[in-house]
Amino acid sequence: MKKSLALFGGLAALGSWSGLAMADEMASAVSAVATAASAATVAATSAVADAASTVAAAAPAPVPNKGDTAWMLVSTILVILMTLPGLALFYGGLVRVKNMLSVLAQVFSIFCVIAILWVTYGYSLAFTGGGGLNSFVGGFSKLFLSGMTVESTVETFSKGVVIPEMLFMVFQLTFAAITVALIVGGFAERIKFSALLVFSVLWFTFSYIPVAHMVWFWGGPSAYADPSGFLFGKGALDFAGGTVVHINAAMAALMGAIVLGKRIGYGKEAMAPHSLTMTMIGASLLWVGWFGFNAGSNLEATGTAVLAMVNTVVATAAAAFSWMMAEWLHKGKPSMLGLASGAVAGLVAVTPACGFIGPMGAIVLGLVAGVLCLWGVTGLKKLLGIDDSLDVFGVHGVGGILGALATGVLASPSLGGTGVFDYAAGKVGEYSISGQLMSQAWGVGTTILWSGIVSFILFKLIDMTMGLRVAEEAEREGLDTSTHGERAYNL
Repeated sequence: MKKSLALFGGLAALGSWSGLAMADEMASAVSAVATAASAATVAATSAVADAASTVAAAAPAPVPNKGDTAWMLVSTILVILMTLPGLALFYGGLVRVKNMLSVLAQVFSIFCVIAILWVTYGYSLAFTGGGGLNSFVGGFSKLFLSGMTVESTVETFSKGVVIPEMLFMVFQLTFAAITVALIVGGFAERIKFSALLVFSVLWFTFSYIPVAHMVWFWGGPSAYADPSGFLFGKGALDFAGGTVVHINAAMAALMGAIVLGKRIGYGKEAMAPHSLTMTMIGASLLWVGWFGFNAGSNLEATGTAVLAMVNTVVATAAAAFSWMMAEWLHKGKPSMLGLASGAVAGLVAVTPACGFIGPMGAIVLGLVAGVLCLWGVTGLKKLLGIDDSLDVFGVHGVGGILGALATGVLASPSLGGTGVFDYAAGKVGEYSISGQLMSQAWGVGTTILWSGIVSFILFKLIDMTMGLRVAEEAEREGLDTSTHGERAYNL
């Protein structure tokens, strides 16, 4: 019995020892498997990460679409056509024959000067970050187009869509040039050519560049939260230059008319346009070129560019018609000058709104613009008591203010507009007409004050140093011969 118990105990002990041993072996095996699995998981994770990194590294950067590039090249050419010869002929036909060539020379020379200044420092100050002054002006990182090559790109209004930066740069060059050239109409037939060139350089530097930066500079769709220009940050909408171009130039023209004073014989002698044929040709070229101005500002050949083009057609037609009809009712006869002036008024008014409003809204805007700008060149002009030779403020100032404010109303989706795209949400955001009107008022008010103050100071400084106005004898003779030694016509 004792032997049996001993044997049983020995077997039990042996079994216990064997179980423990097996358990240890199993634990070791499980541990080994777990370690191997963990190592495999790490290796797999690392492999996936490496693969993802490789894919990311291999993903090509966005490249310009040839269609977008081609459209922007055409748009740039069209805006050049607006100035040369469009604006030059429109203005030239409106002055007396003895000053025709002087206006052509002024517009042509301004385009040349601003083109050089834009690539030298204008583009950099308008469209780069300005550090502590970023709300109002850019920096010098692209002075002389530093670092810009044919491979450089900039983002459009669609995330990941780009166009060549050099193309964007030269497109914006044409905007700067025509803006400065527009000012000529405020004091045509009496300003010194040298004084005009000095003013153009200074005004471009201290008014055009800051306003363009405040309205149009931002980080783009991929960096929408980055610091932007002051008025862009306020939410002001300006699709193609209602504030940057038209109100900006109109205020400079108004200040010039005030500082230089009236032309000799103004209000006493006949100062009718010498060639409405030239004016009509110029207005037509402006209308054609404006498609590049407005539709080109979309930066892409998309449906929004088409919308801007349609609005540019119908708003202009409506304004020309409403100006003509109002004048017909008031004076008893419809005039060619009224049609041409009304067309320009419609073009001006629809500029800030063209990509945000619907065609029916554009027609309404054009109808109002024609009548309001007619009052601007008649009633308002008399009220101010100024000699704005070619009615720059009456058309571009009044039309630009109307268009900028009307954008805040007509861009509402409830009125057929597109609303405003919210890049953070990736969709069109909720729209408040009152809120957008406030943003538009910021744009209008800031531009009026900025350009008005800068322009007045510059005109005064130039007048005190080199003189602004030609001598009385030269003015009576005409600037064609007294300044340029040439005649527009030798018949």
